[in-house]
Amino acid sequence: MTESPRVAMVAGETSGDLLAGLLLDGLRGLWPDLTSQGIGGPQMARRGFEAWWPSDKLAVHGYSFEVFRRLAEIIGIRKRLRTRLLQSPPDVFIGVDAPDFNLGLEADLRAAGIKTVHFVCPSIWAWRAERVEKIRRAADHVLCIFPFEPEMLARHGIAATYVGHPLAGVIPLVPDRAAARAQLGLRDEDAVLAILPGSRSAEVQYITPKFFRAAALIHQAQPAIKMIVPAVPALRERIERVAHACGLGGVLHIVTGQSHAVLAACDVTLIASGTATLEAALFKRPMVIGYHMHPLSWRLMRRKQLQPWVGLPNILSSEFVVPELIQDAATPQALAAAVLQWFEAPPERIAALHQRFTALHEGLRRDTPRLAADAIRQTLQA
Repeated sequence: MTESPRVAMVAGETSGDLLAGLLLDGLRGLWPDLTSQGIGGPQMARRGFEAWWPSDKLAVHGYSFEVFRRLAEIIGIRKRLRTRLLQSPPDVFIGVDAPDFNLGLEADLRAAGIKTVHFVCPSIWAWRAERVEKIRRAADHVLCIFPFEPEMLARHGIAATYVGHPLAGVIPLVPDRAAARAQLGLRDEDAVLAILPGSRSAEVQYITPKFFRAAALIHQAQPAIKMIVPAVPALRERIERVAHACGLGGVLHIVTGQSHAVLAACDVTLIASGTATLEAALFKRPMVIGYHMHPLSWRLMRRKQLQPWVGLPNILSSEFVVPELIQDAATPQALAAAVLQWFEAPPERIAALHQRFTALHEGLRRDTPRLAADAIRQTLQA
């Protein structure tokens, strides 16, 4: 294909917007006049993407309970998007993560003759293995961010390409800790805890109070530790209210965005399970992974879980290299104790973790925008 294609895309949540933005960089390297439309966020908009709906419309929490509360709105958006794309077919549809939304849409578009690509293989190796059949029906090609995934998909007859993890190219192999601390007004000698309770509304409800009560216990034990919280703009006011309710109004330093600077600057992070845990690993930071959701969502998710680990650093390492405290285990007392253990850990333990995360980083580094764009070009030419 020599002419610039028309690309439709759907990216859900902050992480999907980041991935899609990097992908658009690669596509524009091939086709500078590329047209891209659909559902996206600010990172995509900076690359000229036309958002018919914002990506945060798809941001949900948990396995089913929270989704059910917003099901009508989400289904309505998908129905209108499907109609629009079938009436005016793009050259290719790219679903970026958000498998619950994208896979069914991709299957319908593919059945109508539209080329489909799914970026980020759903974690069928971790839970919900039955999704492999959905992927087979939905995607002409899958762009994988972990090296073991293409072979696994090939066993099911699904074409796939390993493109590396985009974050491994964005985050430097040796983060500039001093510059990040200067940016955030922290001193080199400060002991710093980064608290990342998540970027979704329901995570503020279910996780932030536990993390902040743990922070209060940490402050009681070691008041010299500086605590910093990056907040997405839409949730900052709610996070501040939770901080005041936990007696941390004058203790926590809450900043808008800047999560990468916060991770680069910290010594240890208390962090919600999700993509952010991989970011913390790429910044080579000791962490405690915590998570809590609605009890019904938790019971349903546990039935689908295939591995003993939840956090990506542990999954990719195939062992508990950092502690995980999930659901009932995520008490403020347990979270605080696990964090303090990192601050008190001997230097050789910290160095060993740093070495482990450096090897992980090197394995995930690829020219993701170029590799992904090349795979899409080949799919269009097939």
